[in-house]
Formats: sequence, C-alpha cells, structure tokens
Amino acid sequence: MPGTWLLGSEVTRAGDGDRGPDGARAVLLGLRDGDAGAADPLDELERLAETDGVAVVGRLVQPRGRPDPATYLGSGKVAELADLVRDRDAGLVIADGELSPAQVRNLEERLGARVVDRTALILDIFAQHARSSEGKAQVELAQLAYQLPRLTGHGVELSRVGGGRSAGGAGTGVRGPGEQQLETRRRHLRRRMTLLRRQVQETARRRERTRSRRRRNRVPSVALTGYTNAGKSALMNRLAGADVLVQDALFATLDPTVRRTQTPDGRPYTLTDTVGFVRHLPHQLVDAFRSTLEEVVEADLVLHVVDASAPDAMDQVTAVRGVLYEIGARDHPELLALNKVDVAPPGWLTALRTAYPDAVPVSALTGEGVEELRQAIAERLDG
Repeated sequence: MPGTWLLGSEVTRAGDGDRGPDGARAVLLGLRDGDAGAADPLDELERLAETDGVAVVGRLVQPRGRPDPATYLGSGKVAELADLVRDRDAGLVIADGELSPAQVRNLEERLGARVVDRTALILDIFAQHARSSEGKAQVELAQLAYQLPRLTGHGVELSRVGGGRSAGGAGTGVRGPGEQQLETRRRHLRRRMTLLRRQVQETARRRERTRSRRRRNRVPSVALTGYTNAGKSALMNRLAGADVLVQDALFATLDPTVRRTQTPDGRPYTLTDTVGFVRHLPHQLVDAFRSTLEEVVEADLVLHVVDASAPDAMDQVTAVRGVLYEIGARDHPELLALNKVDVAPPGWLTALRTAYPDAVPVSALTGEGVEELRQAIAERLDG
C-alpha cells in the first residue's frame, strides 16, 4: 500500500483521485514542556509537512506537560484551534505527537477538519519515497501496523450491536453488521501483514548471507547513519564515487545502498548508506526496517553524519543515538563526521568540535576534510 495517506483511522489509496495532502492547507499543533524560550518544536514538523506537499498556514503550541487524553489539547486551546482552522481556511490539522483514535475522532468533531498525527505523516512520506520492492514492503508493513489498532470507529454508520431485523431476528446483543465489517477488515489486514512479514524476513535472510560472505572474505564494513538530510548520501558519493540520489529533502533516500571502496593505503571495505532518522521515529518503522537497520548493527564502524549547520545539531545526535540504542548498536565503534562545514556558522562549529573532539569536520559539497575523514575511517578500522 505504498503511496497512501493515513488520515486518522482512514486509509485512502493514492492515485484514486483522493490523494489528500497534495495542496492541502494545514495548521500544526503541539505541546511544549519546559522552557518557553526553547526552540520551536514545530519547525521540524513543518518541514515534514512541506515534504509531503502540505502548505502550513498556522501553528498552535500549548505549554502542557502531557496530552489531554480526550482531545490532546486542553478544552480552551481546542476552541482557539477551531478558530484558527476556520480563519486560515485549513482543511487539515497535524499534531506533533501520536494521537489515539479517540483523540482524532474528538478533535475532528470539534474542528470540522481532518486530523492526523506525526506518525501518519512520516509513514506517508516513507510511502512516497520507497522505490525498491523491499522498501515498499517495509513501509506497507509499518502502515498496516499503525492502522490495525485504529480500525475502531469504522462502520459507525452501521449497527455495532445487532438486534431485530439487522440480526436476522436473533435478538439484541449479537454482533451487528458494523462489527462484522470491522472484524472482516481486521482479518484482511492481519493476513496482509503476515504475507509482508514473510517477504521482509526473506530479505533479511538474503542480507545475512551477503554479510556472511563479506565476513568470510574479511572485508570490513562501514555504515553511514545520521539524521535525515544530514548529507549521508552526498558524503557516500564523495567517499566511494557512488551515484546515490542527493536531494535537499527529508527522507529522500530510503533504500540501502552498498558500495565497495578502499582506505588511503588500499585496503578494501564496504560503505552502506542507510535510512535517515528523525526524533520520535515511529516504532512501526523501526520494526519494519529492522532488516535494513541490521546493516548498522553488523557494521565494523558506524559513520555518524551530523549536519553542522543545523541549530539543533546536538539534539539530532542524541536522537540518532537513541535509535541506535533501540536497534542494538549502542556499543558499536562510532565516528562522527560534522558535515556542511562550508555553510555552518563558525560559532556553532566551534561548539560542536568542543562537544565532540574526535569528530571530523567535512563538507560533502566542496570536498573539504574528505581526505581527513578517509584517514580517520582507516584508523578506526585498524583499531
């Protein structure tokens, strides 16, 4: 189901004349816990929305420690959000957090607009960018894992509790047609998920056979990882003479690319470009892409690419390391490459070099520092 837009508990197949986000006007909403002077938590959400073809026309942030279980925001803020949606003529609201089915339903009733969460948005972006059969299967599996618990509420136009004629005269309290429809959809999704898991597992077995051959041939492996749009693909092209797609967009490349290259003294090693991360990466994607992320777990060295020009570069490092911890690569040897030094403010670069003294400053665009990075990789592989 790649190329689908998850709208609350609904799933609409792209290309069926109801794509959803393309050209949509959206209001972003989020919660802020702590210092009101901190970086705006919706900046990244806006970039994600723009990547998905959505025009952001407004924002609303509520200082709040935890979401309201019924409406995510407090009741007063929901009324304020409804006014904002109406004034900006927005047809879509995107929350910077994962919403429950009840929260989606309650907000949509109060706002008169479609409501989606951060997870649905990221899943849709992944669906658009997956190109290989492997990537498409992984994304679809993640989408279905997200959709399955959100089926509650489908078929509300039908009776959820049967009785009288709707139950064939069986009496009140038996399963009605609405509940039957829900169960049919659940069974369909579970069957599809089982098929996709088998497909992903077969891919994982092929990857393991490839890694086993590399280990037998004693070819070291280096896995590129980092926050999305940090410049991993551009850096891989510099290091390995590859032709990986380079684009100034979030999640421009999802499918892993492996290239063989060598150290300055001629020793061969493989370089793998993996999917980029963001904060709060949906756990459905981490689970579905686990076979791809195993390339990082099995690598001899993790080359962690950092966007030195990003104002929240240190937070991005923390987010990436959190995902590495989740997939079991916590204790792997890591080399930080501070990319985009050609455009990074000098003060930011100084702070990053102080925080990460072993990191290598580099520019994939200009080639600055690339030879130093090659030498650092060789030294780490020796270690």
